[in-house]
Amino acid sequence: MDLGRREVRTGTRAGTAARLALAAVPAVFLALFFAYPVAAITARGLYDGGRWRPDRIAAVLTDPDITGVVWFTLWQAAASTVLTLLLALPGAYVLARLDFPGRRMLRAAVTVPFVLPTVVVGSAFLALLGRGGLLDQWWGVRLDTGVTAILLAHVFFNYAVVVRIVGGLWAQLDPRQEEAARVLGASRWTAWRTVTLPALVPSVAAAALMVFLFTFTSFGAVQILGGPRYATLEVEIYRQTAQLLDLPTAAVLTLLQFAAVAALMAFHSRTVRRRRTALGLVDAARTARRPRGAGQRALLAGVLIQIAVLLLAPLAVLAERSLSGPDGYGLHHYRALGSAEAAGGTFTVAPLEAVGNSLAYAATATAVALAVGVPAAVALTLRGPGGRAGRLLRGLDALLMLPLGTSAVTVGFGFLIALDAPPLDLRSSWILVPLAQALVGIPFVVRTLLPVLRAVDTRLREAAAVLGASPPRVWREVDLPLVRRALLVAAGFAFAVSLGEFGATVFIARADAPTLPVAVARLLGRAGEASYGQAMALSTILMLLCAATLLALEGVRTDRSGEL
Repeated sequence: MDLGRREVRTGTRAGTAARLALAAVPAVFLALFFAYPVAAITARGLYDGGRWRPDRIAAVLTDPDITGVVWFTLWQAAASTVLTLLLALPGAYVLARLDFPGRRMLRAAVTVPFVLPTVVVGSAFLALLGRGGLLDQWWGVRLDTGVTAILLAHVFFNYAVVVRIVGGLWAQLDPRQEEAARVLGASRWTAWRTVTLPALVPSVAAAALMVFLFTFTSFGAVQILGGPRYATLEVEIYRQTAQLLDLPTAAVLTLLQFAAVAALMAFHSRTVRRRRTALGLVDAARTARRPRGAGQRALLAGVLIQIAVLLLAPLAVLAERSLSGPDGYGLHHYRALGSAEAAGGTFTVAPLEAVGNSLAYAATATAVALAVGVPAAVALTLRGPGGRAGRLLRGLDALLMLPLGTSAVTVGFGFLIALDAPPLDLRSSWILVPLAQALVGIPFVVRTLLPVLRAVDTRLREAAAVLGASPPRVWREVDLPLVRRALLVAAGFAFAVSLGEFGATVFIARADAPTLPVAVARLLGRAGEASYGQAMALSTILMLLCAATLLALEGVRTDRSGEL
């Protein structure tokens, strides 16, 4: 018995050392390619002649216009998060637990909106909800005069976040636990509330955090749908930097974003640690069943209608506008993408070349995100570390989420300013774009893997350690089979967000190698129906490309009996 305890303690210490070593990988990456560039651009705005200027911070924070921007940023992000959870949680259940024809295709389709450039989605919602839009034409109703269109656009973007993160864990929860509660006399609602809901809380919290961060830093949708009346911190940073060239104000607003995100991450990390528990995880294929009863069939129908109206209708508008021209419907906008001259001198290469560029960049960014995010997620599953180790891991947890809460404008300018001298002279290198895209993909990898990794019973790892397995073998034999599905979901998310990343890429992508979002933005910046139609055509290509990629990912089987 004493020998067994000593072996467990020895294995635990070895696992702790191994995970702390793994934490060094994401820490070094984020220090070089996030903290350093952001610190460089922020310092340039807050230092004058080598002197620190704290008076600039006070002047900005006491400006009534800035405080109004901060208040709007906070409350619209909170409202968007609550609305997204209310609408998407039923969809997460349906796609995780109900088996019906077209399920895999629908699960891929709901992820497509997440990767579309924000400027394109803003234009699509204006076509639906604004002046001359479908609602205006059919019923004389406009929703672009307030915040309704902004909130709906945020739900459109982030629906997939909830479905993927919450549904990924929900699909692997053993339904026999809830069935056992029913056998013991609990009602269906009581069994779900006392058994399933507590198990889902960490993944719901992770999804809510992601949605809040994305809506907190919303840019394109707010800029297009909000007009001059509404601005988030992200929009204001862009205005101060790109239009007014006021780096001090932009730097203060960036620090404000840091403070808000750090406080949110500290609260989230503390809440999740209190709720850690081991769960019974099973193959996802065994939990999905055909709808039974009128209630489940009605829920399925309601979710399908919701997805059609909220997610598919804007996508249909994009496809329709890409085919519409002065002479009727046709493929003339698509044909024009094959020539730089047809794009009116906007490009030095044919816009269609952006497709290959985006695929290459996204594949590289996904590899980087997995190489950094997987070690980070494994390190953060360490249970009960005290002292210095615990503080280091908690700091890493917060640092991993900061890229989502930092202005993409700040990151883009920071790359140009900081990464211009040896040994990090990367401004002329193609790798700069995938590195910027990976910064956005890493948090998705970590947040997708963490709920599943933390649900693994630690006794399995301890038993493997007692039998002499090294920490790498414990991961390979115990953790990997249980988290393989989540790992594939994380890779799909990283690839998807890399395809659609725009904020930082627009500043660092070379003119002869644009990505699809950058090419779309350039076309939208030109006047004329031809440029607009070509932008819609490129957006439709991006939409179809993402749908095909995600559908292929949905078809990957993780073992003989289960689907992804």
